[in-house]
Amino acid sequence: MASTPSPHTAATAHLNSLLSSSSSVNHNKPSNLSFLHASSNPSSIKLLHSVSASSSFPPSISSSSSTTSICNVLKTVESADISLSRDLHGVVSTSKPTILVSEKLGEAGLDLLRSFGNVDCSYDLSPQDLCTKISLCDALIVRSGTKVTREVFEAAQGRLKVVGRAGVGIDNVDLQAATEFGCLVVNAPTANTIAAAEHGIALLTSMARNVAQSDASMKAGKWLRSKYVGVSLVGKTLAIMGFGKVGSEVARRAKGLGMHVIAHDPYAPADRARAIGVDLVSFEQAISTADFISLHMPLTPATNKVFNDDTFAKMKKGVRLINVARGGVIDEDALVRALDSGIVAQAALDVFTVEPPPKDSKLVQHENVTVTPHLGASTKEAQEGVAIEIAEAVVGALNGELSATAVNAPMVPPEVLSELAPYVVLAEKLGRLAVQLVTGGSGIQSVKVVYKSARDPDSLDTRLLRAMVTKGIIEPISDTIINLVNADFSAKQKGLRISEERIIVDSSPEYPVESIQVQISNVQSRFASALSENGNISIEGKVKYGVPHLTRVGPFSVDVSLEGNLILCKQVDQPGMIGKVGNILGESNVNVSFMSVGRTVKGKQAIMAIGVDEEPDKDTQKKIGEVSAVEEFVFLKL
Repeated sequence: MASTPSPHTAATAHLNSLLSSSSSVNHNKPSNLSFLHASSNPSSIKLLHSVSASSSFPPSISSSSSTTSICNVLKTVESADISLSRDLHGVVSTSKPTILVSEKLGEAGLDLLRSFGNVDCSYDLSPQDLCTKISLCDALIVRSGTKVTREVFEAAQGRLKVVGRAGVGIDNVDLQAATEFGCLVVNAPTANTIAAAEHGIALLTSMARNVAQSDASMKAGKWLRSKYVGVSLVGKTLAIMGFGKVGSEVARRAKGLGMHVIAHDPYAPADRARAIGVDLVSFEQAISTADFISLHMPLTPATNKVFNDDTFAKMKKGVRLINVARGGVIDEDALVRALDSGIVAQAALDVFTVEPPPKDSKLVQHENVTVTPHLGASTKEAQEGVAIEIAEAVVGALNGELSATAVNAPMVPPEVLSELAPYVVLAEKLGRLAVQLVTGGSGIQSVKVVYKSARDPDSLDTRLLRAMVTKGIIEPISDTIINLVNADFSAKQKGLRISEERIIVDSSPEYPVESIQVQISNVQSRFASALSENGNISIEGKVKYGVPHLTRVGPFSVDVSLEGNLILCKQVDQPGMIGKVGNILGESNVNVSFMSVGRTVKGKQAIMAIGVDEEPDKDTQKKIGEVSAVEEFVFLKL
């Protein structure tokens, strides 16, 4: 068996991938991102922190003798070494920062940058040329064509303070290297919203009336009026899959066309959807009742090829599909089969799994498919908006200000990293487990995190733990990258209220946290046994010997290491159950790493928690469900 690093070492490595290590930073210059948190009332026993859609950001601080409302406001306490900075002797320097722009950017953005620093527009740089130039630059702005690799950060020798990505995706930036070298990475996620929504509507209407096909036919000298009879939009049901900024703008426009709009998004607030006449529904209801389906979801492990043969089989025959989001959410071969069989009548696609797609792509060449070459953000207005948005973010970062679009985290003292590392991993995994237990179309709006600790209220900063719970809840089905900088802001943007409670326990203050509990209220659960007495999804965990463990599911006590994947079974408490389920997994070559059984009353119901290395296939899961004493079960990815 291959050797593995210790759990604490692994946890620290995981955390260091999220937070920058001070050892990689050039200490000849002051750090441009140092943070403090507000102090709390030391006499308080219960601390509450909440971020809601209606609260301001940053939220205010209030206190009373019994409870303290805490907002760990992040404040910059050191400014960047820029326009007005002091050298090691305290002499003020008026030199401007140098900003390298390696790909074309709108003039409005360039003008803003020029008013602040020295701008070097050098396009089409080779990797070697970029590494040569970067040591003389304080900021770098790229689009999707420039690869900002570890070698670039090494060549910068600590001078590079911020990388700005003019757009949403940051696949071309090595985030871990940026964090290690103390470089902030920001993007421009909002300026493209209207352009993408308008393109979605353009594809919707042109597909419904066969505009592209009839145009090509006429240019080929044909007049085929009867062949290209379209369909009306009025009264048809449009399902918006992903009700974020773009999805909601598409919904507004579709309502104006007389369509009935439904949406699926586990984080969309129901009241925001109702305000524009949209009903939030489950994934299954959305795909099975819609006449048109418009995709606006991010590409994550959970959404990769989520539209596949099984999904298409559940749709109405003759459904029409639009995608201006990410190509990878569709299994393109499965879509071709659905088009050939008539399940999908037409598709209009702006994005593809591989871009550009192969010239002989069956999907692109299909007569019932309308395609465009990733034009969602390609309007003059959007390009100028992106330029301004990224220029403002870069200038703000150089000024030492926090950016809501930051996609990596500031530095945290090494001693804090060392102490909290295993608890950070625990917090994120509890968030990931909790969100996978949610089902239904109501969306997640309220999350409560309960810490049991022997420490005084002002001796433990839970900001990092709260951020990791938020990360675990949001990231699996979102393209938002969550860290210490943007966790509260991202939660607020998604209408997610995070509250915290600390319970003082009589244990050793040597350890910062005794246990962490995550509760999600006002939602339905895929696993009813995870519901507590008050109807909330509730899971709890603690760190044992440096390893995160799940210790409670709803009212049931368990004890399982949070490694690999997890199967939870509710069963009748009787002999032989572990053997039956273990045999089923063994016959399918699914390796079991651990098992734990917890019960409330002997001979009644029990929860069996099984750690597995691989995901059981559908037949295996079906066999587990068919065991007579198994009342319900769920598979969860960690």
